[in-house]
Amino acid sequence: MTKSSNIKKPAAAAETKPPRKGVPKPAENVVDLEMSTGADSHMGLRLWLRMLTTTNLVQAELRKRLRNEFDTTLPRFDLMAQLERHPEGLKMTELSRRLMVTGGNITGITDQLEKEGLVSRDNDPNDRRSISVCLTPAGRKAFDKMAVAHEQWVVELFGGLSLDEKSRTHQRLGKLKQHLLDSLKD
Repeated sequence: MTKSSNIKKPAAAAETKPPRKGVPKPAENVVDLEMSTGADSHMGLRLWLRMLTTTNLVQAELRKRLRNEFDTTLPRFDLMAQLERHPEGLKMTELSRRLMVTGGNITGITDQLEKEGLVSRDNDPNDRRSISVCLTPAGRKAFDKMAVAHEQWVVELFGGLSLDEKSRTHQRLGKLKQHLLDSLKD
């Protein structure tokens, strides 16, 4: 008998399964990136890590709720949201640009949604080499239900801040966004 076989694992660790590939960790397991810096770190770095941690927490919870309530993913929701804003449809390349993912990712998601009857592909009348994607009536109905729930979830998740705090934070992040846009121009 080896020495390591005498060591007992805690019951919780023995029952824990590794996360499935492509499934985000639950919100309670999101690493607090802020803790990786010391008290002497630059405030800009600490702010960036706090924003990133907060974003990760919100995204993990939204992913979980979309999966549990609608059996869908955040990328599928995001693609449908873009199409909802453009009833005339969007080219695949435009969807890729807007969602900041590769064309292959857009094709895979679109394939799934099309099989489920939630989107349709049509040749673009202005460019026969391009394909335009639109929500179908069933896709619009499904997205409308998801969008209402998504908005309620986001409101709930930010419920720990007063309206004034949300407004001030929004304004300050807007100022930072404009600074970045101005300073990072090519």
